[in-house]
Formats: sequence, C-alpha cells, structure tokens
Amino acid sequence: MIRTARDHVPELTAILTVVSLALVFGAVLGAIPRGSIPRAPEATLSVIPHVNAVVSTVAVGTILAGVVFARRGEFEKHRAMMLSSAALFAVFLVLYLYKVALEGPAEFPGPDVVYTWAYLPLLAVHILLAVVCIPLLYYVLLLATTRPVSALVDTAHARVGRVAASLWLISFVLGNVVYALLYVVY
Repeated sequence: MIRTARDHVPELTAILTVVSLALVFGAVLGAIPRGSIPRAPEATLSVIPHVNAVVSTVAVGTILAGVVFARRGEFEKHRAMMLSSAALFAVFLVLYLYKVALEGPAEFPGPDVVYTWAYLPLLAVHILLAVVCIPLLYYVLLLATTRPVSALVDTAHARVGRVAASLWLISFVLGNVVYALLYVVY
C-alpha cells in the first residue's frame, strides 16, 4: 500500500485536498445537517475556540522547531516535529469543524470599523493561506511518509516544504490574531 501511495503522491494529494476542502466549506456554509451531529454540552462548545488557540500556539512552536531541525540536518527530529504539527492541525480542524457545523462561524462582536479594516482582511488572508497550504502540506507529508529520509533528496519535498511551512506558520499566527479579536479584545 505504501508503494502504491509513493507512486501516486500527486493524485492522493488532489483527492485528500478535495475531501478536506469539501468538509471545511461544507461545515462553514452549513451544508452538513446539524441534526446529524451529536451535540456536546454548551460548556464544551464554548471552550473549543480557547483550546484551538492553545493548539495553534503549540503548532507554531512545532513548525518552528521542525524548520530549525531541518536546517541543522537533524531530519528525524524534523520529521517528528512536522508530524506533530500535522497531528495538531488535525485536532484543530476536527474541533473547529465540529463547532462550526453546529453553530456556524463566530460573528465578530467588535465595532464595524475594526471589522472592516482589521478583522476581515486578517481573516481573508488566514483563510486564503489555509486553503493554499492544504495541498502543499498533503504533498510534503505524503512524500515524507512514503519514502526513507535519504530518498527525499530526489523529490521536491524540501522546496515545497519551505513554502508550505512558511504559509502554514503565517496562517496559524493569523488564526491566533483572529481568535484574539473574537474572544479576547472584543
């Protein structure tokens, strides 16, 4: 199975990207019937954004550590950090999609001027980077998990990984800024 995956990384990347984005946009746009999802208590739902902020902050740390390890040539540590980052992203995404599927996207509680000139542009860039990151992350993750470290030199893993990590990092940071505007500042 790994051999098949190794030989079809672009195709698998495309399939996983389409499925992931369909789930995200389906949840955000309300296409997932709310009655089909078991509802957690309000206390649980209300803590999800705060848990996700912590998860995002830890992911920023693991991505940065992964980049540092790659630059030092410590590829096993790099792999561990990036797999941890991917797991943290999966946790974030499951929690986010669960809350959004049940309650819809959070409404901005602050003044209109901040909404128009700060919140919306930050949110737009955050969403755009997150969408662009998805196929890049799947691509480098599939390359890394279907090959030994020594074979990655013959792939685009490092080049695509640098772009993916940079965009992913910025997206997580902007996500935390959006969180702060929604739940801390206002």
